[in-house]
Amino acid sequence: MSLKEQFGKDILLTGWGHSRFGKLTDETLESLIVHVASEAIANSGIEPGQIDEIYLGQFNSGMMPLAFPSSLALQVSDQLANVPATRVENACASGSAAFQQGTKSLLAGTAKTVLVIGAEKMTHASADVVGAALLGADYDMAGHASTTGFTGLFADVAKHYGKRYGDGMLGNILGTIAAKNHRNGVDNPYAQLRKDLGEEFCQTVSDKNPMVADPLRRTDCSPVSDGAAAVVLSTTPTGGVTAPVRLAGFGHANDFFPAERRDPTAFAATRMSWQRAMVMAGIGLEDLDFAEVHDCFTIAELLMYEAMGLTGPGEGARAVEEGWVFRDGKLPINVSGGLKAKGHPVGATGVSQHVIAAMQLTGTAGGMQLDNPRRAAVQNMGGVGMANYVSVLEAV
Repeated sequence: MSLKEQFGKDILLTGWGHSRFGKLTDETLESLIVHVASEAIANSGIEPGQIDEIYLGQFNSGMMPLAFPSSLALQVSDQLANVPATRVENACASGSAAFQQGTKSLLAGTAKTVLVIGAEKMTHASADVVGAALLGADYDMAGHASTTGFTGLFADVAKHYGKRYGDGMLGNILGTIAAKNHRNGVDNPYAQLRKDLGEEFCQTVSDKNPMVADPLRRTDCSPVSDGAAAVVLSTTPTGGVTAPVRLAGFGHANDFFPAERRDPTAFAATRMSWQRAMVMAGIGLEDLDFAEVHDCFTIAELLMYEAMGLTGPGEGARAVEEGWVFRDGKLPINVSGGLKAKGHPVGATGVSQHVIAAMQLTGTAGGMQLDNPRRAAVQNMGGVGMANYVSVLEAV
């Protein structure tokens, strides 16, 4: 049973916009939001006055003094005066949380056209401020000093994984994942890091690739980024620049907050979000042509292979060793370069993933373009497997 069969209406992505990701010193949060929102509205073929509601995904958590940005999108046009606008926050999954809130407004019938934006400005803040902000998304470390920040939390996940399943080649596998995503990022004009670093560099600790938190090297970590993305959601086609893309299913699951209540390598709620989205879409993993997943750290991407069911627990390395997740593999993962190379402006990430997937499904992904993909999955995660969102998108 598809989403349309379950709810009796289509949810269509009818237009989208995307900024470059990186250190954008000439941009403000407002300019980023206005840019991508304007682009999405124009590409959808509608007038700003046809927007019924706006959802803005943004984490912030003290990285910016302005903590109330929901009305910034109204700067696009006077036609947006009095349109309801809401900021949505769910840590690094804020963008997908906004996307699902917009979807639910359409399903509820309280809106026919929704503008969803994800945006973040991070690079202006000091490393201490960014680190403390991100640690605010962890139950045990929020408000505490840390020399390794969120990298340390995922390093602990990698250590638990190594102890449970054997850490023999874990470092090399993670390095290969990093190299894959850096290679993919070269073809993404929006990506922050567009350089093919090669496997040897990514697998080796060096002056240019130091250990951040054992066993995670710098190349195992996504960068601090600025950026934004936006998408228009509608229940009917709007005559946009490209064909629309259909939302076939979605899933959301949260895990318990205290680390002691979670299995550190199972990512149980992540797995549940995948199951819910796939069941709603009425498909199996074999029906997907590619996926964009949340690789904030390379160990996270490895665990996604297992959470989505591509491999069994502890067997994620097989997907790398046998080439399944490469651009020419049976399920390409992060052809955009992922968070690893594209960048990770926290609130923008989930919306960006949907936009990149929509571009692939409409044949407008440029150098990133795969050969005629018809169905994709997007997975976005907040915290260490805490807030989990999955969308299944398909070409119309």
